[in-house]
Amino acid sequence: MEKRVIVISGPTCSGKTSLSILLAKHFCTEIISADSRQIYKRLSIGTAKPSGKELETVKHHFIDLLEPNEDYNVSRFESEALEVIKVLHRENKIPVVVGGSGLYIKAIVEGLWNDVDTDPELRAILLKEKKEKGSLYIYDKLKKIDPKSAATMLPQNWKRVIRALEVFNSTGKSIIDFHQEYKRKTDIEFFQFGLNWKREELYINIEKRVDKMIATGLVAEVKSILESGYPPELNSLNTVGYKEIIAYLNGQYSLERAIELIKRNTRRFAKRQITWFGKDTKIKWFDVTGKDDLLKIADLIITKFN
Repeated sequence: MEKRVIVISGPTCSGKTSLSILLAKHFCTEIISADSRQIYKRLSIGTAKPSGKELETVKHHFIDLLEPNEDYNVSRFESEALEVIKVLHRENKIPVVVGGSGLYIKAIVEGLWNDVDTDPELRAILLKEKKEKGSLYIYDKLKKIDPKSAATMLPQNWKRVIRALEVFNSTGKSIIDFHQEYKRKTDIEFFQFGLNWKREELYINIEKRVDKMIATGLVAEVKSILESGYPPELNSLNTVGYKEIIAYLNGQYSLERAIELIKRNTRRFAKRQITWFGKDTKIKWFDVTGKDDLLKIADLIITKFN
């Protein structure tokens, strides 16, 4: 059997989960979640995980694996996801990868270069600076010496920022240059598809999803996580939806303001996703205007594999 993988990507609230389940059911296969937050237990409503029924209908990998305080990284995801793909191929199944975490998708499809040794002394210094002065301080250091890689990161992704500083300090080259030069050898053929909405319609989807999250208990979910002893500064909780509700619970602003900020920050996140995936010329895009289009898109993809 040919070693083929279907990859579904695109911005948040675009229908990726629904499409992936339609495809997985047709091909009698399993789904690999390429989402850097759905991998955590307890973070369900705010990460828009598939419903219990959806998880029962199709087996999903990389959902609810870790506690919120456990460390995980994209390099580990790459090796573990490729192992799942190998197993599914041995079972004559076409894996369906779905997610909006661009780096996780890139790790599966292209691989990530990570060949420069860590520098324990420099890392200790940077971790100390991060603790004392904040993640924005070390992000500004990266912007000064390696603006190319800084432009692809956010200050809160401080582990990636520290790694980029480490690589530049050791080699004098941007980590982005190494990533672009690296080509992983593979006999897997990846078929990449993306879901594209008109911006205003996507924003309506976002508004509705946030309202639904609040209605179905996002505040209670966040309270439960914090009451279980997980500190609010965890990287897993430095996520749109969670950080705003944490701020509300800390009395920084009203619930109404928190909801406004979740909607605004989700729109901004969607814009960054669109920019990231828009640069990938290997993605075949489908225009979507509603749920009915997902059925048509599923049929088009299925036809391609028959």
